[in-house]
Amino acid sequence: MKAASVAAAAAVLAGGVTAHRANHRQAHQGLFEKRGHNESEICVPGCTTIWTTITGSAGLYFPPTPTSTSVPVTTKPPATSSAAAIVPTPIPQVCPTPGTYTFPATTIVLTETTTVCGASTTEVPSGTHTLGGVTTVVETATTVVCPYATTKTEGGVVTSVIETTTYVCPSAGTYTIAPITTTVTESLATVAVPVVSTFVPGTYTAPAVVTTVTVTNTVVYCPFALSQAVPAPTVAAFTAAEVAPPAATPTTVAVVAAPSPSAAAPKKPSTAPLGVQAGNKWAMTYTPYGTVPGSGCKGPAEVMSDIKKIAAAGFTTIRVYSTDCDTLPNVGAAAEAAGVKLIIGIFIGNVGCDNASPDVAEQIAALKAWARWDLVELCVVGNEALFNGFCSVGQLKDLIEHTKAELGSAGYKGPYTTTDVVSAWVGNDVSSICGVIDVVACNAHAYFNAATPPSGAGAFVAGQLAIVEGVCGLPGYVMETGWPTQGNCIGVACPGEEQQKVALVSIKEALGEKAVFFSFTDDAWKKPGECGCEQHWGSAKVFGI
Repeated sequence: MKAASVAAAAAVLAGGVTAHRANHRQAHQGLFEKRGHNESEICVPGCTTIWTTITGSAGLYFPPTPTSTSVPVTTKPPATSSAAAIVPTPIPQVCPTPGTYTFPATTIVLTETTTVCGASTTEVPSGTHTLGGVTTVVETATTVVCPYATTKTEGGVVTSVIETTTYVCPSAGTYTIAPITTTVTESLATVAVPVVSTFVPGTYTAPAVVTTVTVTNTVVYCPFALSQAVPAPTVAAFTAAEVAPPAATPTTVAVVAAPSPSAAAPKKPSTAPLGVQAGNKWAMTYTPYGTVPGSGCKGPAEVMSDIKKIAAAGFTTIRVYSTDCDTLPNVGAAAEAAGVKLIIGIFIGNVGCDNASPDVAEQIAALKAWARWDLVELCVVGNEALFNGFCSVGQLKDLIEHTKAELGSAGYKGPYTTTDVVSAWVGNDVSSICGVIDVVACNAHAYFNAATPPSGAGAFVAGQLAIVEGVCGLPGYVMETGWPTQGNCIGVACPGEEQQKVALVSIKEALGEKAVFFSFTDDAWKKPGECGCEQHWGSAKVFGI
């Protein structure tokens, strides 16, 4: 707590929120230090593989987009694609001369999840950059067999390919396998880099297209869209368990007084409410990681089953944190099938959130390639990046603007925010961030306040949100809130299954229509943490899932 406005509550909060929050955040960060794509299929036991395309400068450029014109010309026959499409990646069609070309509809049916090498674009400054490769975290001496995306040049033609390599990790540590280093002299360049793309089973269709080109040897890309997903087993409807809190007893809940909105942060027009606001169960966090240590990522069928269960319990939105572990294709397809929306995210897990960060570029490229904006309700850039010291206020503001420009160019027109703990919002001059977001958001866990029992969780979280809403004068939402079932007592805040039920019902009744409940399942792969609680935030049982 840094701001003067919170000094009055510092004595109470020091025994709860601030004393335990750092450990809690480190455990959540560990989620993204173990990112992977079906590790069991590509890596021998004993290691966790992170599919990370580290983007940077390269000599690959997408061809120019064809320019439409109304000048009458003779209709040309369909151009010949450079290669037969066996997976639903955009088909490059070469138009050798100016004219109007007709490309017939194309349908591809995949019967199993297929991984191929594709390409994405990113902007990089001049200098030497590393791209491609796979970063792997191993816990012991291990031999890793992994596929990776790279490029090959034959006859002057550069193509993206997937290679397989065997790499010996001599001891525990983090290793980057098969990286490529290159240097660019331009001040800023838009480049294409090889990435690994995964497509879930289903029917993909590229519709018929009639286009007019005016430039010789124009290349037109005809993208596919998932028109019909492979149906998942029917999930029976679930009724959320409504758990009444115990008889009320006098409780004092310590919350920080809301500061006055900064004069440098003018109030924006009111933003339309997110989600379906008639109920009190808006959203739940979801990560497609296995619930057993070493089990890797969940497959499409298991993700589909999970998301349908969450939807059947009455939730309208799913929050995901990043793009790893096939989150976009798998969770996206499940969300569409279940009729729910997504809160997507750009996750920052390292100090210095530069716009040229390879990890940021990879996440943005993955979102642009996916581009199912009809499923997206909100984009969250950074999760506690200020609190953890990963970003300065200026860096985070620049990153949000960069993300808006990149995703906006790909068609996303929805709202943006960043989320952090209250101390980060009131302990910094965030007026510049207020100017580039549409709503404010906070992560508020009443368990870390020593003065809050489970029955007071709703009042505490609502008070925290009110503080953050006052900072920017914008409508606000809680991006994480929950209560653990196991761990240590922090003052009067004790974990337990019954305590969790009481706390979550309290939160649901107070502001469930504006809160994202953390989380769907327990996370057995995490470390227990100082509180002994980090593995035990799964809340599915409370909601009858």
